[in-house]
Amino acid sequence: MSDWAIWFVIAGGLIAAELFTGTFYLLMIAVGLTAGGLLALGGALLEWQLLAASAVGIVAVLLLRRSRFGRVRRGRINDDPNQSLDIGRTVEVPAWQEKGGSHVARVPYRGALWDVELEAGHPPETGPCIIREIRGSRLIVAPR
Repeated sequence: MSDWAIWFVIAGGLIAAELFTGTFYLLMIAVGLTAGGLLALGGALLEWQLLAASAVGIVAVLLLRRSRFGRVRRGRINDDPNQSLDIGRTVEVPAWQEKGGSHVARVPYRGALWDVELEAGHPPETGPCIIREIRGSRLIVAPR
């Protein structure tokens, strides 16, 4: 097998592996391997192929880290509507009880009874409330 074919086969394997992991880092390393394969296709020496593959791979990974796709998200999962489809849904609260300085209730939601807590800073009004956050098995709601 030719040198350039080996470079491209390994790059293709990394692209396939990237599809299973969901990160872009393997894709950036595959870009570096493709650069090495292109130099091999052009007839460059192995040293130049390795140098180009590593340099392009490192630069691609560093550029990825600086982009919005490479940043670590520090948000909370409890109130992220992209993580829980319940955020933003409406529940009907028939009555509030004051317990430990907060207002709580039990409401039917998705075929089961849930503990509901009123979000801080809102008056305890009965009726429809919007789910703002989920903490364990407790729904944090605010009046609509």
